[in-house]
Amino acid sequence: MHTISRLAGLLIVGALVSAPALAAGKGDAKAEGITVNGQTIPASTFNAILAEQKAHGAPDTEEVKTAIREALIRRELLVQEAKKKGLDKKNEVQLQIEQARQEILGRAAVMDYVKAHPVSEDKLKKEYESIKTQAGNIEYKSRHVLVEKEDEAKAIIAKLDKGEKIADLAKQSKDPGSKDNGGDLGWSAPAAYVKPFADAIKLLKKGEYTKTPVKTDFGYHVILLEDSRPLNHPPYEQVKPQLQQRAQQQVVEEYLRDLRSKAKVN
Repeated sequence: MHTISRLAGLLIVGALVSAPALAAGKGDAKAEGITVNGQTIPASTFNAILAEQKAHGAPDTEEVKTAIREALIRRELLVQEAKKKGLDKKNEVQLQIEQARQEILGRAAVMDYVKAHPVSEDKLKKEYESIKTQAGNIEYKSRHVLVEKEDEAKAIIAKLDKGEKIADLAKQSKDPGSKDNGGDLGWSAPAAYVKPFADAIKLLKKGEYTKTPVKTDFGYHVILLEDSRPLNHPPYEQVKPQLQQRAQQQVVEEYLRDLRSKAKVN
């Protein structure tokens, strides 16, 4: 229901900003049907938007209720005006209405499927343990220089052998994210890197650098390990919302793949 929330939010902000006197002067906004030029806005619409706004942190106050009421009135007035001018018959408007209808129905189908296929606590905990295992128990602070050719990487290693600093040599790196910081990659677990890089960094001791270029899909790396420390994983309860969201996304993706595999598409 995020579309309703965004729309309601915009309307509510407009009502609050443009009609503060009205909001302050009315204290009787209720979840009752609203009639605008003989057209009724059902109480269910008011209640749905109020519930959505409360779920997103809005206070349950008369000011908010009045703002919602005014927003619904303004929206209905605009709808009526559009119909008077025949705008609802225009092809481009009809197309937008149909697209909105399809999006709402599609979202409803996804929500219905997710509700019917909840992710179990056991699955979330197994995923948490799997991520911990993949991340390992140590994180590393490193610097690197990334170049296009192996000979360039070998030349950098030769300069390091002569005592030059990797922070200075990093100026020629093609990694835009670290070259201006002396090649600094900060603290990361090996799982954050592509496998050849991760394998190489785990073999280094503090202060050591790779004596041969490390090839990845990005090019050739020269890596220096500055330090390492035990990796403290966040507790399960702290990351559970993210795990749940990712698991639900996987459920939806599997659902869509299944629908796609059964569909006849020409």
